[in-house]
Amino acid sequence: MATVDLMDKALAALAQADVSMTIDIVHGLIEPGEVTEPIGISEVAQLLGVSAHTLRYYERCGLIEVERDAHDHRLYDAAAVRRLVFLTRMRLSGMPMRDLQHYVELVDQGDDTVPERLDILVEHRDTIRRQMLELQLSLVATEYKIATYGGAAGE
Repeated sequence: MATVDLMDKALAALAQADVSMTIDIVHGLIEPGEVTEPIGISEVAQLLGVSAHTLRYYERCGLIEVERDAHDHRLYDAAAVRRLVFLTRMRLSGMPMRDLQHYVELVDQGDDTVPERLDILVEHRDTIRRQMLELQLSLVATEYKIATYGGAAGE
């Protein structure tokens, strides 16, 4: 399932859900049964809608550790794919690499870092909400201009 399909699935569910259900929606983006055995880099790249170069970059930056087969090819298990889904969502939402690297370091340190991770995510959520409001305002301004030129707003 490509990232576009995942996004369509999530947006369709969000359109019908209240905010309290969004966690369940995110859990459903990658079903545990979808990645039953380790898969290669090209399959993961296609699944997530990113390039193999991006996946190798995430590995070089320390965001993910990937097992290798006897031929030194990368093998991504379900846990690695789940982490990559999270990483790609955070990058798409604008989280800086340094913040993502710090977050992953905290995850790898264990449960004692949960409060600090929570702080990072709350701050990022607030940034996303601000960006969404700014985009909503930009959409209203665009719709106004379309209507000014005689077009149909809201299509």
